[in-house]
Amino acid sequence: MDTFLIEGGVPLSGTVVPAGNKNGALPILAASLLTSEVVVVANVPRISDVDAMLTLLEGVGVDVEWTGDNEVTLCAKNVTSEAQLDRDAAERIRASFLLAGPLLARFGRAAMPPPGGDVIGRRRLDPHLDALGALGAVMSHGRDIVLEAPSGGLRAAQIFMDEPSVMATENALLAAVLIPGETLIGNAASEPHVQDLARMLSKMGADIRGIGSNVLTVSGSAELNGCAHAVGPDHIEIGSFMALAGVTGGEMRIVDTDPQDLQMIRLVFSKLGLHSELEGGDVLVPGGQKLVAARDVGEYKSKIQDGPWPAFPADLTSIAVALATQCEGSVLVHEWMFENRLIFTDKLVLMGADITLCDPHRAIVSGPSQLRGERVDSPDIRAGMAMLIAALCAEGTSEIGNVGQIDRGYERIDERLRALGAKIERLTSDSAS
Repeated sequence: MDTFLIEGGVPLSGTVVPAGNKNGALPILAASLLTSEVVVVANVPRISDVDAMLTLLEGVGVDVEWTGDNEVTLCAKNVTSEAQLDRDAAERIRASFLLAGPLLARFGRAAMPPPGGDVIGRRRLDPHLDALGALGAVMSHGRDIVLEAPSGGLRAAQIFMDEPSVMATENALLAAVLIPGETLIGNAASEPHVQDLARMLSKMGADIRGIGSNVLTVSGSAELNGCAHAVGPDHIEIGSFMALAGVTGGEMRIVDTDPQDLQMIRLVFSKLGLHSELEGGDVLVPGGQKLVAARDVGEYKSKIQDGPWPAFPADLTSIAVALATQCEGSVLVHEWMFENRLIFTDKLVLMGADITLCDPHRAIVSGPSQLRGERVDSPDIRAGMAMLIAALCAEGTSEIGNVGQIDRGYERIDERLRALGAKIERLTSDSAS
């Protein structure tokens, strides 16, 4: 198990090229199952969650080849209805369940082991199963969930999500595009990675209307073609680097972004005193900013709350907490979506942060706090990044264990941080022993 050794207190400055969106790459790779033709996906992040997805695809018969540093070529012509998912790989990532939609739609059957992923609270499969059930799928479950199409195949239908689940919306899209007729998905998620999947499916020949809204209309067809598609930039990673610049006082330019995806992130960070500028597709974070938390009219405490897009992304809540520890003032952070997301704050308190955990969903962060280096472990991807942010502005040396969690979502993060001036070393289990 790898560990990061970090000497804090160094301003991080320079230029960052964001990786492809992790949460966009996984469903886009899964979409290769929808056609027997070749699919080429560029700007794929080299992270362990992608490795797990490619292992799953190879396991069911997809030909997978890295044809560039961040380019994967896939061909699912040899996949059959007898496809069996690799249980170990499925239990590594939540996104393993994204194979249900394309396997069911193309082959009429999907046997799904329980998915893995971050333990950040209850993460229901019901929206997935309800959506696929509305399309005619019949479910049985024991240790695995087995979905089968009726004898006449799946049918186009009206689907209304009981919550705007990102992955359930993606699963519904992945199934609906291969069902002749018109399927309407209401209360759909509209995050940038959902939009990216829809654009990729459109390149494959799907007819999808309403991309970017919470109502998607799909006119399905019996077959789709191959395509070439580049995964969009990861707005969560961009937000993480913006926060890193803010807490360390460095000047950072993040290039080749999609400014439309950053509107709420920049707005919320500005309430924490972190201001940024747009120059075309680049985001510039000026150095040496004094972070002061804004107060609402009437001198009420400012609140940061996540929610479905276009609200502040849940995956940046942990990052916002780390940023808030360096802000003058007090902020209420309301993690609306996941009840275990804020549990990691005890590790920031150990490092000297002033955080009161009110309940599983709310924390009050007061600052600025002079953080100190400590030994902590990463419980999930985003909490791990939050602790990395804290360690880089802390006084002294920090050791972060279980960094495989961070590697699941951030490509070569230690190398890229060193290029910005960070004093960070990766210790492998061999070198650490």
